[in-house]
Amino acid sequence: MKAVKHWTFWTLLAGASLGASAQNGPQAGGSPPGPPPEAVAACKGKTEGTKVQFTGHRGEKVSGVCKKMGDVLAAFPDGPPPDQRK
Repeated sequence: MKAVKHWTFWTLLAGASLGASAQNGPQAGGSPPGPPPEAVAACKGKTEGTKVQFTGHRGEKVSGVCKKMGDVLAAFPDGPPPDQRK
């Protein structure tokens, strides 16, 4: 009986951990995610307002302008956001 309780406990714990790690995006009331690493790298060593081009995480070419987001300088893309359904 002790082994069954032990096994049940670990199974429930593993399931809860997997469920929590599968959630994407900010939690309710949380802050939005920061800029992608590619956008930060594109502005490294540059100043705010500098135009840059970089390769996005899906391999697409992105043109943008370096802007401050909090204490991070990152490229903000020109134009509308790319299609997220790809």
